[in-house]
Amino acid sequence: MKMTYQPHNTRRKRTHGFLVRMRTKAGAAVIRRRRAKGRQKLAV
Repeated sequence: MKMTYQPHNTRRKRTHGFLVRMRTKAGAAVIRRRRAKGRQKLAV
């Protein structure tokens, strides 16, 4: 039996990347919140 999570960078970026976040209003809000909080990493 394998572990559930099989990391894959392409898929990771395509689903959680910065550009994907900025595409929608809600996603942009996520980035804004994280900026306000002072996060080092805003998105993948």
